Amino acid sequence: MAGDGSVDWAAWDRLLDFHLGEGTSGIVVAGTTGESPALSLDEIAELTRRAVVRCRGNIPVIVGSGTNSTADTVARTQRLSRLGVDGVMLVVPYYNKPPQEGLYRHFSAGAEASAVPVILYNVPGRTSADMLPATVARLARNPKIVALKEATPSLERGRELVSLCPREFALLSGDDATMIDLIGVGAKGVISVTANVAPRRMHEACTAALSGDFAAARTIDATLQPLHRDLFVEANPIPVKWAAARMGLIGRAIRLPLVELAVAHHETVLSALGAAGVTLKDQAA
Repeated sequence: MAGDGSVDWAAWDRLLDFHLGEGTSGIVVAGTTGESPALSLDEIAELTRRAVVRCRGNIPVIVGSGTNSTADTVARTQRLSRLGVDGVMLVVPYYNKPPQEGLYRHFSAGAEASAVPVILYNVPGRTSADMLPATVARLARNPKIVALKEATPSLERGRELVSLCPREFALLSGDDATMIDLIGVGAKGVISVTANVAPRRMHEACTAALSGDFAAARTIDATLQPLHRDLFVEANPIPVKWAAARMGLIGRAIRLPLVELAVAHHETVLSALGAAGVTLKDQAA
C-alpha cells in the first residue's frame, strides 16, 4: 500500500518482476498475504489485470475470489475468472461456520460460475470451519475443481486426502513448515507465505522434494524454518509485508485493522531473514 492507503501500483510491478526473476512458479493475487479482506473488488480486478499482463506466457496467475457469502463468491468468480487468469482460489467461508453439506454446495456453485479451474482453500485456523477430506473428495469429482490448498499441519490429513481424491487432483500445502513432509505423502506443491520473501529457496526446496531428493529438500528447508515460524509472530501478512519493505520491494504501509509489525518483533524477523540469506536494502529499523 502507498502511504495514503491507496494501492501502490509501482510496488506491485516490482513484486511481480521480483518473482518472475526469482523462479516463482505462480502468482496468487488477493490471497491472505495480499490483504484480500481490505481490498475492494475493483482493486482486486485491477491487480489481477496487471498481473496477467506482466506474467502472461511466463507463470500462471491465480486470483482469490472466495468470500463467506455464496452469492458474492459466485458474482466475484464470474467477474475475476474472465480476466485472463489461469485459475481462481475459493476459501472456506469464514465466520458463519457452514456444515459440510453447505461447503459442498458453496464450492459447487463457485465452480459453476468460474471460467477457469478452481483451487479450494481450507484454512481452519482463520475461518473457524474445517472442510473434511470426505467433502473434498466429493468436490474433487467436479472437473472444474482441480486442487486443494490445505493449510493444516496434519500429515494424516494429507494421506487421507491423497487416498480419497483422484490422482489428477492436486493437493497443495498451505503450511510452509510441513511442506516437505506433505510432499512426501503425495502433495504436489505449496502456496506459500515464506515464498513472498525467499521465493528461489522455496522453489528449490519444493523442486527437490518433488523429484524425490528429500535430503536436499530438507537441507534447504532447514534455512527457511525460522521464516516459516517467525513470519507468524503477528498475524499474516504483518511480518511478511514488513520484511518485503526491508527488502526494498514495497513501502511499509498496511491497511487497518492491521498495523505495522511491532518493534519488539523486528529483530526476530530480521534474524529469520538472515538465516534464509535474504538480502535487505532498507537498513533502518
